[in-house]
Amino acid sequence: MDKETKLKLNSYLSFKLGDEVFAANVGKVLNILEMVKITKVPKCPDYMKGVINLRGSILPVIDTRIKLGMSATEMTPNTCILVLDIDFKDDSIHIGGLVDSVQEVLEIEPDKILPPPNIGSKFQSEFICGMYKFNEDQFIMLLDMDKLFSTEDLLDIQNTSPSEIEL
Repeated sequence: MDKETKLKLNSYLSFKLGDEVFAANVGKVLNILEMVKITKVPKCPDYMKGVINLRGSILPVIDTRIKLGMSATEMTPNTCILVLDIDFKDDSIHIGGLVDSVQEVLEIEPDKILPPPNIGSKFQSEFICGMYKFNEDQFIMLLDMDKLFSTEDLLDIQNTSPSEIEL
């Protein structure tokens, strides 16, 4: 299945960050990992927790809460790492995103997705591709994972020297 077909799927993996529920298209989620030891990398941005060994490859791990302007993730038995496939230039890279807990896979029809909030130019919502109302007064924010990780972020991650890392 090609990337375009994957992203047309109406399936979303929902996860919690703090008290809020977010979701990512399942076409972007490669795997869900239990927490493992994260090796810290010197001189990294504050949102980058470090790297892990994923089947012999180095996987950078991002604290998704910090990336979204929230407090840092506190490790609990439910904390896990989403292995994400992020489009970068003409390539794709894999990134681990820390989340407080994974909830469920939801099938959401496109006509049930509301537009993201528009509250002025200072609020950066370009990484929110829509909102899904799942209870009378609760919403799930649907994230565009490619836009959540900006080009600058990905360049920082890509420039992390594997020679500095011992796994």
